[in-house]
Formats: sequence, C-alpha cells, structure tokens
Amino acid sequence: MPFLGQDWRSPGWRWVKTEDGWKRCETFSPSLEDGSNQLNDISHTVILTGDDEDEEIYSTEDCEFAAKKRKKDHFRNNTDSQCFYREKWIYVHKESTRERHGYCTLGEAFNRLDFSSAIQDIRRFNYVVKLLQLIAKSQLTSLSGAAQKNYFNILDKIVQKVMEDQYNPRLIKDLLQDLSSTLCILIRGVGKSVLVGNINIWICRLETILLWQQQLKNLQMNKQVNNGLTLSDLPLHMLNNILYRFSDGWDIITLGQVTPTLYMLSEDRQLWKKLCQYHFAEKQFCRHLILSEKGHIDWKLMYFALQKYYPIKEQYGDTLHFCRHCSILFWKDTGHPCTASDPNTCLMPVSPQHFIDLFKF
Repeated sequence: MPFLGQDWRSPGWRWVKTEDGWKRCETFSPSLEDGSNQLNDISHTVILTGDDEDEEIYSTEDCEFAAKKRKKDHFRNNTDSQCFYREKWIYVHKESTRERHGYCTLGEAFNRLDFSSAIQDIRRFNYVVKLLQLIAKSQLTSLSGAAQKNYFNILDKIVQKVMEDQYNPRLIKDLLQDLSSTLCILIRGVGKSVLVGNINIWICRLETILLWQQQLKNLQMNKQVNNGLTLSDLPLHMLNNILYRFSDGWDIITLGQVTPTLYMLSEDRQLWKKLCQYHFAEKQFCRHLILSEKGHIDWKLMYFALQKYYPIKEQYGDTLHFCRHCSILFWKDTGHPCTASDPNTCLMPVSPQHFIDLFKF
C-alpha cells in the first residue's frame, strides 16, 4: 500500500509493520545492515531433501524470493535494532489539500499518539482508560483494522498493569463491561456489523475480555506491610481534608471502608453536599430532591441519583492538548512544532469526549 509524505513531491517514507501497527522507519543500525548483507549473500542454489530423498533445486528467481522473505522476517524479528520516528502529535485536518490527501481519522490519531506509553504514566492512566471506554461504547467500528488491533494491545497492557500494580481496578472493570456489551450486540448482528476482520477473531477477543473480567473479579489486594506512619495515624482534620479533595463518590465510599474513623468521616452530609455542588447545578437539585427520614436532604443519595441523569465533571492529572494555531493534537510535555509567537495562548485541553468529537465529520 502507498504511503505519502508530508511533502507531496517527496518519494515518501519507509514504513514497517509492527504489533502496534505501521511505524515509520528512520534509520537502520549497523548490526541490522550487517545482517541484511549476510542475507543478500545467500547462495542462489538451495538444495532441499524431501521424504523421497530426491534433491529439488530451486531456480534463481525462487531463491531470490526466498532470500527477500528471509531478509524481511529478519528485519521484523530484530526489533532491538530498529529505530522508528515516533511523533507523539498529529495534525488534525478535516479537508484535502495539495500536500495532504484525505482526512485525519480517529484510528489514525489513536495509533499516532502513543497511548501504550501513556498508560505507564499515572497522570494519564485514567484519561486513556476513559477514552477507551468511550470508544468501546460508540466508536469501535470507526477504528481501522490496525487501530482495532492497537486498541486491544493497549487494553491488554492496561489489564496486566492493574493485575500487577492493583491500581484502580474498578475503572477497568467498567471499561470491560461496556466493551463486552458492545461486542455482544455487534457479534449477534454480524450480518449488519461493520467490524473489520473475521467474525471468529472477534469471538476470540470477546472470550479474552470475559477471561480478563474473571481475573479482575478474583483479584486479591495485597496488604501493605509498613512499620512507618500510616493513613490512620493522621489527625482527623487532615483525613477530612483528604476526603474533601476527592471528586468521585465511589472513591469516598472505598476509602471509608478502610477504618471505622474514615467511614464516619465519609458519611458526613456536608462532604456529599460539597460534592453535589461541585458536579451539578442548583436547578438539577430541585428536580431530584431526596429527603431522609428526618426531613433533611440526603446528599449522598442525591449524588448517585443525579449522576444517572447528568454528566459529572471529569478531572485528570494530564490530558491531550489541541493547538488552535497549528491544528495539532499532542501531549503537553512532549510539545509540538508550533509556529505561533506565543504557543501557550493557543493551547486548549482536550477531554476524552472532545477527542472523539474532533474526528466526527
């Protein structure tokens, strides 16, 4: 398949296929070049002995084809000696120009922004998981075959990270539940489905998801052994201050299960009132008032009732950014080749939903 460079007059780039999709190859190391030379020096006469012990001699063209295939396999397997040009940004263009043909798709952006590395950063982990969850709900069929493969490779790495580090298993459980529900609907309607690939591949992927769900269900949290200062040793006002900084009600409930003291603090009406005021407007309160037996507003039940009807505010340690001057989507700490006089004034944080909306035409 042809690949076009940024300049329409250029001959194009050299590309190679990897597990995460097609990668642009910039240089070759000396070790790879030596290996390639050795493969080129293969004799043009190859003798094979069959079961009948008759010698079969390949023609020169067959030998050249076999040598090229061995060279190609050697290049694919020698991953340590490959050097790829990995840009962690992408130009979001919505129209064809003389230099850029076609449109920027969701799958292309998903492959280019290096989410495999992003999940290793605790600041970006929740952001990537939320993005994968939104794609699973509505945009899975919008991904290309390579992007879908990359999607499940990243998902596999996320599950393994959660199993090893035991970090936020509830978040990945919700993602897998939404993904399995979507796949069940698409697989049942295979006649109308637009999934890329053989139906058996998707059935295997669904079985893998069910296996991941079972593994997470059986996950046992390791008890930390620490002889130093623990959370329970902190004063009450500090523990209360920690709870007030949480923006997710489920996190408050989970922390309240640690000790009786934290449970008492997590049931504070004022805490849940502040949480409701942070996420929802007063007009929304009036439509879904829930009163306790004493006639007071039950803010805890109000929070979980309101989030069923209205979206809550999302907080992430780090997000993708969009440059309005260059129309480039990128991770802020990696930067991008901006031509604006003051790049910081052109930056706009991109939420997971906004990321998907950028590629809807």
